[in-house]
Order: sequence, then C-alpha cells, then structure tokens
Amino acid sequence: MMVGKTVDDMHMGMLPEDVYPSDKDQPTFKAYLTVVVRDASGNIVKVHKQWSHSPTANFMSVMLPRNYYANTGQGPPITFTNGSTYNYQQNTYPVYYPNSNDNCPTYLIGIQVGSGSQTNQYGATNLASPIANGSGTGQLIYGQVSVSSSPTVSGDSAYFYISQTFNNSSGGTVTITEVGIFVNMCLYLTSGSNTSGTVLVWYDVLSSAISVSNGGSVTIYYTFTVNP
Repeated sequence: MMVGKTVDDMHMGMLPEDVYPSDKDQPTFKAYLTVVVRDASGNIVKVHKQWSHSPTANFMSVMLPRNYYANTGQGPPITFTNGSTYNYQQNTYPVYYPNSNDNCPTYLIGIQVGSGSQTNQYGATNLASPIANGSGTGQLIYGQVSVSSSPTVSGDSAYFYISQTFNNSSGGTVTITEVGIFVNMCLYLTSGSNTSGTVLVWYDVLSSAISVSNGGSVTIYYTFTVNP
C-alpha cells in the first residue's frame, strides 16, 4: 500500500515488477494497466498494475490488411455496443483515425469501467456491467480522457498512454472489476452506405477488484509499448 499525494518513483513506462517476461522472451508490443486509487484527501492508497492481454475482435478487424477484402470477398465485421454488426469495406475505405467528418466521425470516446466480468475477453463488445457516469448510488463521475501528445522514447522502446480519472460522489464505495477503451467509429459498408457507432476496442478484467471510497478517485492508465 502507498500513502501520499504523489508517487515520486512512479513511471508510466515501467513494467509491473512481478510480471516481467523472460529476458529471452520480450514481446515486440506490450500493453499494461496501471490503476491509482486516492482517498477523499487526495492521498494515494493503492497502485495496481497488470498486463493487458485483450485487444478485442473489433480491434483486430480494424488491423486487418487492406487486401483482406480483395482476397476473401468479405468485409471484416465490427460490432457496436448496441449489438449491431456491420461488414465494412476496408480495402477502399479503411477506418481513418482520427476522422472529424461531421456526418461520420471517428474519435476516442475514452475509458469506461464496470462491475462485471467476461471470460471471453477477445469477443467482448461491451462491458458486462457498466458503471454509469454520475453521482448516484454505484456511479462514478467520468473525467476527460487524456492521451500522450507524442510517444516517449526510452532506450530501445517507445510508449504512449491513455488515462482517465473517475471521481466517487455516490455516497458509498464503488468497486471496479472491468475496464475497456471505447471509440466512436465511422464505417463505410460493403452495401455502399456508411454508419457510425460506439465500439469496444480493448477490454480487461482486473486481476483484483478495485474499491473507490466515497469522496475518493481512481485514475486508470493504459500504457502501450513498442520495441524494435
């Protein structure tokens, strides 16, 4: 447990000490979660770190090469959080990010938290039990999402992070067990039309539940690191 207003030796590019891979088995791409919990006085009461292993099927569909459609004759499927699934025409109109088109934009919505869990994290299309944005019972006030302005280079690695703070004014303790990253995504469909909606692109069940006391807050960092 850590108590204090700052963690002087905390570095967002640092891997969780208890989950280092073998020295001879360093993955090219790594992602992990850092969760910082503060009490009502702003003191840090807990820092939780874990590997993040769960890009969703939606994320992998977006990452498919542009010749996938030409070779298969099928548009990759994307499922919105409302359950609607669309096949998009990624060979001619891939998903552009960011896309500020007024009629069909693509942008980062932010991190969302929940109180449920799912065993098939890859296939998740929404949180199992989302925690609503607000000050009512069981709710958290969602702050503005923040993204590194540019990647940070450290030795042979480069990393960036997405972070967001959630404040608890619910009157009681709120427990977080799942976390996801959501994007509003514009899709140009194989039917010739376009549509946009909310898409879960990254999902994790926490290895241990995080409790946020009334008046406290929690800041979640997703850190993505690339090695040559």
